Amino acid sequence: MIGYYQILDTIKAKLLEDKFCKTTSSGSIFNVALNKQDIYPISHIIVNSFAEEGEAFNYNISVLCMDLVNDDDSNEEDVINTQSMVAIRLVESLRRGNLFRDLYQLNGATTYEFFTDRFEDKVAGCTATFNVLVSNEMSIR
Repeated sequence: MIGYYQILDTIKAKLLEDKFCKTTSSGSIFNVALNKQDIYPISHIIVNSFAEEGEAFNYNISVLCMDLVNDDDSNEEDVINTQSMVAIRLVESLRRGNLFRDLYQLNGATTYEFFTDRFEDKVAGCTATFNVLVSNEMSIR
C-alpha cells in the first residue's frame, strides 16, 4: 500500500535528486532547525490532508522550497527563481515524469506562492501545493 511514509519518502528522494536541494524535511516547519545555515537549500514537505477516492488516495501536499538570501537582498530574485524551478521540476515529474510512471500522479492544478523572510533566517522561495493520486491497495480482510 502506498501510504503516508511511502509518499513522503518518494517525494523526498525526488527532491534530493535536484542539485538545488541539499536537505529535505517533513512535518511541522517549526520543528526544523531553520537557523542552521548548512542545511540550505532545503525543501520541506507538509501533507495537509488526504481523501479516500475508491481505488485511490488523494493526498494534498505543500512543498516549501527555500534558500538563504544575502544580507543586502542582492540574490533574492535568484533564490526565488531557482527554488520555484525546484518545485516545478517535482510537479512535472508527477505530471509526466518517472513519478507519474510509478503511479504517483498529479491530480488537478498546482498553485505556487512566492515568499520571503518567513522564518528565523533570511530566506526566500516558493511553496507548491498540489494533489497526488496514489493507488489504494488496502486489504479489507
